[in-house]
Amino acid sequence: MRRPWFPPTLILLLALLSCRARAETVVKVADDASLRAALRDAGPGTHIQIAPGRYSPGVWISNLRGTEENPILIGGTEAGPPPLFEGGSEGWHLSDCAFVTLQRMIVSGASGNGVNVDDGGSYETPSHHIVLQWIRVSDTGPQGNHDAVKLSGVDDFVVRHCSFDGWGGQAPDMVGCHRGLIDRCMFRGKEGFSQHTGPQTKGGSSQITVRRCLFLDAAQRGVQMGGSTGLAYFRPKGALHEAKDITVEGCVFVGCQAPLAFVGVDGAVVRYNTFYRPNKWIMRILQETTEEGFVPCRNGRFEHNIVVFRRGDVGVFVNIGPHTRPETFVFSDNLWYCEDRPEASKPELPAAESNGLYGVDPQFSNPRGNIFKPQAASAVGLGAYAWKPPAEEDR
Repeated sequence: MRRPWFPPTLILLLALLSCRARAETVVKVADDASLRAALRDAGPGTHIQIAPGRYSPGVWISNLRGTEENPILIGGTEAGPPPLFEGGSEGWHLSDCAFVTLQRMIVSGASGNGVNVDDGGSYETPSHHIVLQWIRVSDTGPQGNHDAVKLSGVDDFVVRHCSFDGWGGQAPDMVGCHRGLIDRCMFRGKEGFSQHTGPQTKGGSSQITVRRCLFLDAAQRGVQMGGSTGLAYFRPKGALHEAKDITVEGCVFVGCQAPLAFVGVDGAVVRYNTFYRPNKWIMRILQETTEEGFVPCRNGRFEHNIVVFRRGDVGVFVNIGPHTRPETFVFSDNLWYCEDRPEASKPELPAAESNGLYGVDPQFSNPRGNIFKPQAASAVGLGAYAWKPPAEEDR
């Protein structure tokens, strides 16, 4: 009998799929001992499923490495409540790892950092391709430089569908991180927590996007593009900017002392966001690192945003510090509406705005429910609800 013939390319494809399938290993754990044993034995393609329950914090992992084709997945499952890691100095710590996803868990009450990812102190070999998703981090700190998430020397990372409730320092704090995305996360401030900033990019960080996030009275500075970093901690060494090429798009900010802070950043774009009743300023332009050779804070863009404010809260729109270049900022196509004095809606900005719209109520659909879809015809095409990512970026 004549054997069936298969094209060589099909045979190769089937072989590759077979190899990939064999590389996937599901390990189910239900207690601290089995979790730590599974982490010690994990390799490319391992999927560690953590059963619902309470687990000891302080889970530390070093040199855990998956591959692009077979990443390592760690966390709870869609069925049942997520596992809880409560108390301790930190919940999870990943050091010098690659192609690892941490997901579906709660980290609560850490006195130091909730989740910590770093490069193990070797700046030449950053952790990379790290994904944090469907994680709730709450009650971190509560005061001082204690972060809900700390990322130090991490490249090509994604933080998505996470929620942050009450922290001391930042959520997350990114030091020397590159090519990152923070997407569809919620940041919610809590009384008694210092909450210095929400996401902060500093220490030579670049090419980071904060997208489709919700900030509810989240921090003194909602998103901080830049910051203040000791020179020894910059990645790469010798970088002359705190941050570069940062994007904030499609987000909603409710409250915050200052929703935005540009701090020693060299190029940042803020577009298609909605700002509702900030407490003091719309934004700050500052320079906190003044070492020789550092670029001044410059080249920010603020465009296609909706800003609804009250003159009783906002007296100065842009707080400008010394050693900055506010004249290099560009403002265009924004809608500004002052609720308590509509005739005083036009802001005082450090550079002239083009195509601004002033004194027009965007008529948000349900601000009490944190739904800020504008109903006014002139506001359509602006703000968070107008921004849609290209399909290839909707990851």
